[in-house]
Amino acid sequence: MSQNKFNILFIINPISGGKKKSDLPALIDQFLDKEKYAPIYAFTEYIGHASELAEEAEKKNYDMIVAVGGDGTINEVASKLVHSDKTLAIIPFGSGNGLARFLNIPLNAKKAISLINTGKPQLIDTAELNGRKFFNMAGMGFDAHLSSVFAGNKKRGLKSYVELGFKEITTYKAQPYHIEIDGKEYDNSAFAISIANSSQYGNNVYISPKSSLTDGYLDVCIIHPISLVKLPILAFQMITGKTHQSSLVKIIRGKHIKIKRNAADAVHLDGEPLKLGEELEIKIIPASLKILTNP
Repeated sequence: MSQNKFNILFIINPISGGKKKSDLPALIDQFLDKEKYAPIYAFTEYIGHASELAEEAEKKNYDMIVAVGGDGTINEVASKLVHSDKTLAIIPFGSGNGLARFLNIPLNAKKAISLINTGKPQLIDTAELNGRKFFNMAGMGFDAHLSSVFAGNKKRGLKSYVELGFKEITTYKAQPYHIEIDGKEYDNSAFAISIANSSQYGNNVYISPKSSLTDGYLDVCIIHPISLVKLPILAFQMITGKTHQSSLVKIIRGKHIKIKRNAADAVHLDGEPLKLGEELEIKIIPASLKILTNP
């Protein structure tokens, strides 16, 4: 590795977003400032590989580690860089790209690569659910159920996700939750609960328009039980960034959240589903991840 340049590792998920990336090193070679950076490339081969590569890279002489993929790939890499002196950068290649959109990182690969040359590092908050880190959004209820079902679906992409959503939503029932936020207790029946560190799921669909990655708080977004006829209203509010004014959604800010539900069930962390138990504990870790942003 060069002693005169910043060493930068690109961790590339070759299948994220269903987009080909075999030509990406050539594109990086064209648009990255080679006088400033010495690039190395690593392609992931299985789920969890990005995490392994990031953990190994964190111990080595890299100045910056770039996650190339969607929110799941970013989560794997970022989770190993919390409290690190390494800077995380993002080239978004997911289907939703929620965190990248919030940070105003270009979705165009050439522009995202060019941003690495001029971007500014910023410390952002990390969130943790039962010891597992997330950076954009976590959730339970319908969105976690849908993420879990979609993970087993052969068809990928936004169109397939929406089609599956319309199918699942007709049979999904709201669940009871006991929620404690910074010591204050709430009992709610909810269609879904999202824990927002940033404002949106992805694709500019906003659940918590006022959320910030740097305020030291999480926003607990409780979507009330909802009839099918009101779903278009909620969808419109999400697309227009008005859910904080909605009677269909209650948003409560907090730093330490405990949630109890009737049974073990699906949750998602940055869109990636897993099954966890009845009791969930969520914490915020302020100013804990150094990430390259669009100045």
